[in-house]
Amino acid sequence: MVSKFCAKFEKIMVTKSINLNSQPSKAKQRRLKRSKLQKTAIDELFQRFQKADPSPQGELVHTNPFTLLVAVVLSAQATDAGVNKATTPLFAVADTPQKMLDLGEDSVREYIKTIGLYRNKAKNVIALSRTLIEEHGGVVPDTRDALERLPGVGRKTANVVLNIAFGQPTIAVDTHIYRVANRTGLAPGKDPLEVESNLERLIPETYKLHAHHWLILHGRYICRARKPRCGDCLIADLCTFKDKQTD
Repeated sequence: MVSKFCAKFEKIMVTKSINLNSQPSKAKQRRLKRSKLQKTAIDELFQRFQKADPSPQGELVHTNPFTLLVAVVLSAQATDAGVNKATTPLFAVADTPQKMLDLGEDSVREYIKTIGLYRNKAKNVIALSRTLIEEHGGVVPDTRDALERLPGVGRKTANVVLNIAFGQPTIAVDTHIYRVANRTGLAPGKDPLEVESNLERLIPETYKLHAHHWLILHGRYICRARKPRCGDCLIADLCTFKDKQTD
């Protein structure tokens, strides 16, 4: 049954070409699905996450809002570990928009050539660096609208930056959070936007700041796509997934 879930998930994400960075459309607004968990269970779920990891951290290495922004842009269809390996030497020589622009697209491409789609990503990194200098005085903006106007930046990327760099309680729904939200029954949704809206509605205010990290780390290491580690899951008794793995 787990494999069937994964196949269904991959069909949704690939066949229908759902864009994790897409923006909500008023024409497509619909009634959100109800959580399969009671409010008390949702509160208990996040209490456990908080107790286990009071101050969760993202895994992309960065030194300031700009390097975070670049790292998140580069992380699309790539692992955090792979991005960190490429950006460590890159950020050592270019940790500001001006330094990145001075480095140039060819050099940026050489630094990140181990990352998927590196040619297009190098163009976006240079383009967003130029835009930051020309329109924002070299400073990364702290609003979603301004961030999404930057080359290569969509809703998910903007939410990550707002959460980590500026401490805003945003939810960036990636494949891990999408899976956890649907599999556990916490915030069912047909696409990332519906899941995001549901999570924003359901998560108690007390936990919203760190909810993004708790859910993504849980999905990455415990509630994995192919072989979920249900035996090690601290919310297994709250989860509504019928085919839990016991070994």
